[in-house]
Amino acid sequence: MVAILVFPGTNCHEDVAYIYRHLNYEICFVWHTQKALPRETKLAVIAGGFSYGDYLRCGAIAAMSSSIKALRQYSDNGGRVLGICNGFQILCEANMLPGILMRNTSLKFIAQNALLEVVNTDNAMLKNHQKKQHLRIPIAHAEGNYQVDSRTLESLYANEQILLAYAQNINGSVDRIAGICNKDKNIYALMPHPERAINFKSINVDTEDNSSENIAGIELLKTIYN
Repeated sequence: MVAILVFPGTNCHEDVAYIYRHLNYEICFVWHTQKALPRETKLAVIAGGFSYGDYLRCGAIAAMSSSIKALRQYSDNGGRVLGICNGFQILCEANMLPGILMRNTSLKFIAQNALLEVVNTDNAMLKNHQKKQHLRIPIAHAEGNYQVDSRTLESLYANEQILLAYAQNINGSVDRIAGICNKDKNIYALMPHPERAINFKSINVDTEDNSSENIAGIELLKTIYN
């Protein structure tokens, strides 16, 4: 089962549910007041959006919710977690992942296709990819500028926790980091939206076709579950 956490202001949960239903996986929505995840949960996903209207800081209020306490207990027992966009922000605010997501250096909301580079493949999400392989996945955020101190950055590299990097410096993130995981490699997060790169019928505005680039997100979402 895929348990999808939903907060007031979440707006990508149905998109995530759509692809997992398409893959014939059972899904359920977990409301922010729930104190436990279903026992059958094999993957917990924090979908993107604007939890609690992004008040205080993106993800700061959601990080204090009952469902995140339940998620922490689930992950402490080895459960696999994926945070997408606002989910990445929430996981950092909850100290389940290192670092923080700050305002883009442009101080503007960025919505576009992003060319990404695979950094590490010794993990559940990217095990079927190759290092330095390019993926094109949409981004949509105003606070995607990932920052950590130098010692933590060294640790991320040493433990192969950096998953994806932007091909170009889109938002100011240190070393162009687009996605990371924890040291135990059961908590994953990325700012790009893989659930928006799943449809052969979509016409990619960059390549002007409906090539396999349009379904790059399917492999990520499927592999991290399996």
